[in-house]
Amino acid sequence: MSDITETKVGTQLSEKTISKSDFEVDNDETYDDPEKLNIPKDWPPLAAHGPKKYYFWNFNGPAGVDLDSIATQPSVFDDPGKAQAYQPIPEYENIHRFDPLARWTWREEMNVVRKIDLRIMLWVAIMYMSLQLDRGNISQAVADNMLTDLGFSTDVFNNGNTIYRVLFLITEVPSQLISKKLGPDKWIPIQMVCWSAAAMAQYAMNSSGSFYATRALLGAFEGGFTADACLYLSYFYTTLELPVRLAYFYAALTLAQISAAFMGFGILHMRGVHGNEGWRWLFLIEGAITAFIGLLSALLMPPAPTKTASWFRGKKGWFTPREEIIMVNRVLRDDPSKGDMHNREALNWSQIGKSLMDYDIWPIYLIGLVWWVPVGTIDTYMTLTLRSLGFTTFQSILIVLPEQCMSLLTLLIISYVSQRWDNIRVYLGIFSQLWVLVCLIPIRAFSADVSKWSKYGVLTVLLSFPMCQPILVAWTSRNSNSVRTRTLSSAVYNMFFQLGVIISANIYRADDKPLYRRGNQVLIGIAAMNIVVYALAKLYYVLRNKQKAAKWNALTPAQQNEYRHTTKDEGSKRLDFKFGF
Repeated sequence: MSDITETKVGTQLSEKTISKSDFEVDNDETYDDPEKLNIPKDWPPLAAHGPKKYYFWNFNGPAGVDLDSIATQPSVFDDPGKAQAYQPIPEYENIHRFDPLARWTWREEMNVVRKIDLRIMLWVAIMYMSLQLDRGNISQAVADNMLTDLGFSTDVFNNGNTIYRVLFLITEVPSQLISKKLGPDKWIPIQMVCWSAAAMAQYAMNSSGSFYATRALLGAFEGGFTADACLYLSYFYTTLELPVRLAYFYAALTLAQISAAFMGFGILHMRGVHGNEGWRWLFLIEGAITAFIGLLSALLMPPAPTKTASWFRGKKGWFTPREEIIMVNRVLRDDPSKGDMHNREALNWSQIGKSLMDYDIWPIYLIGLVWWVPVGTIDTYMTLTLRSLGFTTFQSILIVLPEQCMSLLTLLIISYVSQRWDNIRVYLGIFSQLWVLVCLIPIRAFSADVSKWSKYGVLTVLLSFPMCQPILVAWTSRNSNSVRTRTLSSAVYNMFFQLGVIISANIYRADDKPLYRRGNQVLIGIAAMNIVVYALAKLYYVLRNKQKAAKWNALTPAQQNEYRHTTKDEGSKRLDFKFGF
């Protein structure tokens, strides 16, 4: 194992605790700098430098780093006087692999992360693709004249979408609470099978009542899936890695849209088979695909990094004991709060109340409410807009592919940038809103005689904007700083996002057709407002960090050490926690 001390690596501390009386503590310096830590001389060495960022295409690891050198980053667990305050609870599901003395190399860490990507991230992305199949195929059904076949007006279509969004929204928190009690590995497959049944039931729709009922069931069962999946991924990845993995997660949405375009093109040609319309077969076939993926998910989702063994996944599991030690300790060294609850431990009412009233996350919730509105309005009506411009059903399905490919590219680029440089989330959000604003201005100025290709071109550029959703979700998780808050904050964020989607679907009104000048003017105002909202969010977190730093620096080193061990402050309320922005 290179020059890592053989006798120290992989050992377990006695009874999983560190007694602060065993060591002298004479400083209060941050663990970001290993030179300032009070590490006993006989402990194994740490990495010679701070975190190094690398990506899936960096097969040789971080630039300028010896792959056989130590990758283990400094943390609170390196100072025995501080470590006791951050110990994982005895019930923590991975406690048997927790080892503050564990050390590993860059080569080992890279191999473990790539293994997690293939075993965990890839399947979560496939599950998300199936979600998009069932919630996104309504636009293809509309392009196939579903509204005409059923005798529905645009108002019925809008009402059905609103019902879907409302049910999606109100089941976010209940779904997350169930997931926290049962575990995402059990709850997510149940969700998928249930919503796939509702999706297939759309095959038999014959009235507005059945349309509303199936949309309601879809929204109820799909609600919470995204937050559940994000919480699940946080068990395996560090704060630095999560945004890019969430970008892959959301990239799966775009890949699903691209795949669905080709699938829809073929399936919709089944119109007339057994006397049924093509859109009926679309709902039935794509719902069956999701049901199959949901059943496989019950077999492929392990409950935790150290719980991968099963009759289906193998008696020995996916990871070796050494790999489990690396997985568990790298995550806890990055964020010790991930060890403060068992992943199947339900939240009580007091914890729920504290999480919902955590006002320090509210600025991100506000951004979640408004950032998508200017784009969501255009996106919701894209298919109908293309049909109104004179494109045929199948042209409308395929002509969105350039926008989807470009949005996939900009999503990955902006997520890469967010990982490459710290604390630039706000600047990236402002950039994305400026992109939208620049496109909305000519859309507002379009006259009736502008060519359909000019309109299509501007709409395509607008919908190709860099989507900040993975950055915002990871930001919510990062600023929660506790499993308790993180469990609900992802769901609450998604509730605000869904509220924004509902708002966006109701900005274009029938009396404003066909150019929607009033609606586009509203969208311009919202995009401009969003830039201000982002800036105010950054200002809030900068001031909160200064406020907390002033209180912390006013304490003596002894008082700071006492605070770590006796404080009742939790999560982001701790004085020694800094918000990211």
